Amino acid sequence: MSRSRRNRVRSNPVLQIVNWFLWGLVFLLSAYLIYSVIRYNILAVYHVNLMLSFLAIVVLGILFWVLLRFPGRVWVTLVLVVGLVSTGLASIGVQQLVGLSTRLNHQANYTEYELTVYVPKDSDRKDISQVEKILAPMDTDRDNVTKLQEDLSAKKQVTPNFDTSSSYVDAYKQLQEGQAQAIVVNSIFADTIESEYPNFQDNLTPLYTMKVRRKLETSRQDPNAQAFTIYVSGIDTYGPITSVSRSDVNILMTVNRETQKILLTTTPRDSYVPIADGGNNQPDKLTHAGIYGVDASIHTLENLYEIPINYYVRLNFTSFLKLIDLVGGVDVENDQAFTSLHGNYEFPVGTVHLDSDKALAFVRERYGLDGGDNDRGKNQEKVIAAVLRKLMSTEALRNYPQIIQGLQDSIQTDMSLETMMTLMNSQLESGGQYQIESQAIEGTGTMDKPSYAMPGSQLYVMEINPDSLANAKSKIQAVLEGQ
Repeated sequence: MSRSRRNRVRSNPVLQIVNWFLWGLVFLLSAYLIYSVIRYNILAVYHVNLMLSFLAIVVLGILFWVLLRFPGRVWVTLVLVVGLVSTGLASIGVQQLVGLSTRLNHQANYTEYELTVYVPKDSDRKDISQVEKILAPMDTDRDNVTKLQEDLSAKKQVTPNFDTSSSYVDAYKQLQEGQAQAIVVNSIFADTIESEYPNFQDNLTPLYTMKVRRKLETSRQDPNAQAFTIYVSGIDTYGPITSVSRSDVNILMTVNRETQKILLTTTPRDSYVPIADGGNNQPDKLTHAGIYGVDASIHTLENLYEIPINYYVRLNFTSFLKLIDLVGGVDVENDQAFTSLHGNYEFPVGTVHLDSDKALAFVRERYGLDGGDNDRGKNQEKVIAAVLRKLMSTEALRNYPQIIQGLQDSIQTDMSLETMMTLMNSQLESGGQYQIESQAIEGTGTMDKPSYAMPGSQLYVMEINPDSLANAKSKIQAVLEGQ
């Protein structure tokens, strides 16, 4: 090629503009990546994020020099396209991660439930305006019933009288016996009614529904703190993760990053404790704290163990365990052989491989276990730990988009992305050598204790053994203090 021809290629104004434009895009994407990995502690293990940031700056500088020296070359265009594709894919991955954290944190700020006015299925009343009296537990859920009254007046211009029942279960019973025209059912308490009257909603016709969104009061902490406690709440219900529900899993995860210790403390769902907030500090089953919101469960456990709970993670097992199929199943060590009621699966002693349905059966079972609810809590801990290990493995990358969507649908947390990344980095730096210990509160079962949420019902509860509680509190403090 002649010198004049080479000069024309080199000075092609269109190609120069294209190359500078491509470099600008690579620069912007690289700047976003550098900001994100440093801002959110992504790959901060052994300062990898700083080294990658420095490498990106060096590469940008080299590309800038190349553009000054060979502004209109085709091979420069190809190099820039490769750089653009690489930074673009990395940016999409980081954005998905940041977006997931944002959505999880956004959901952590509120909880949702519904109040519905029902009449019997064979009732002649077809509109709320035809109802003169409504039965509702005014004493135990006055704030919500009052909101419903105000909503009916404002939106429907109706003001029916509200009579008082002792509970939502009692209201449904009176409606079935013909002693009431209509009742209110708070969706929070729907499963408490269902525990005594299965499929009760099949016998009802809804006339009016009011949706309620309640702001949660949750705490925050320095993401670089060395010791803190996370409340892991597990629900097993259908619907969005923000729906209020009883908490079947109640685990306190006490973490000390300096001593590399994690203590998992399980409080059985039937533990008979004073319920905070909506429970008015009246004794009841711990699982009933969840019907007043996750913050009520947090405050109840804070009072019980006399420690602050810094973060919470709320899992919907029904959707969370579906992630197991996306990572090829999980393996757990089973301590005792049993046959599950859900699915009638046989679980022998030793290592068992679980898909999503078997995992759900594994965490639900308690009647076939020697220790009942205590042993179920231990099995739940095993499955949660196994899923988290798989989600942090390279196997999870194959279904990254689906896993991101699944996490969004099944987890609610107030833990920031910085904190999650700091924990993951600590795990990587330790080489997976965190010392994990588990404990469970023990007690004695009884059927003769009153329930604030379900007055008049005979429920199984567990009276906590004071020595067991004192021992658990002592171990938690030891981890927090770095002993």
